[in-house]
Amino acid sequence: MAMEKHETDEGTLCFDGRKCIHSRNCVLSRPDVFVPNVEGEWIHPERATTDELHTLADNCPSGAIQFIEHGKGVRKPLVNTLHIRENGPYALKAEIQIDGEVELQTRLTLCRCGATRNPPYCDGSHTAAGFTATGEPAVQGSEPLEQRDGPVKLSPIKDGPLMLEGNLEMCAGTGKTINRTREVFLCRCGASKNKPYCDGSHQKIGFKSGEQGSLK
Repeated sequence: MAMEKHETDEGTLCFDGRKCIHSRNCVLSRPDVFVPNVEGEWIHPERATTDELHTLADNCPSGAIQFIEHGKGVRKPLVNTLHIRENGPYALKAEIQIDGEVELQTRLTLCRCGATRNPPYCDGSHTAAGFTATGEPAVQGSEPLEQRDGPVKLSPIKDGPLMLEGNLEMCAGTGKTINRTREVFLCRCGASKNKPYCDGSHQKIGFKSGEQGSLK
């Protein structure tokens, strides 16, 4: 599915169906802008203000929705966060860099069950796979970060974990901070006994990450 782009007087609303995890935040909060269950055109940014379009984009956990305001680009988070979803993916919100380049969006949902067909992104396969993992892992002792924003480099290691480098607050699904870090290796094979952290289980189970070409 190609990215859809819809122009307004103030900017461009983009929708990338390849990254959508169907959280339905958009159709539940603004069914006049993202109109469900219709044939033909279903996205109508002209029905919302610029601030409302920014809010819609900010509330999309996967980054499938972006709003790029003319002359300003994408709004960067004031605090970089990684939320750990119960029985589901990692939700990353930061100034994301992949392969040394800045992504156009600041949000991604990343697979941690090992079953996605669109690595490293979540595609909802955790449900069919019956993946279970807590969204409330144990709190690690950590000091407040001197800087809470800035770039976060995402490096999916082939047949291994996700490596994140940069200022990052790791949060439980309910929002509680469980760790603060500048470098972390996250399990994405689904087999770690120390979730969300990698413990080397990917080697024992022969995990294959399956990335094909560019991750962008």
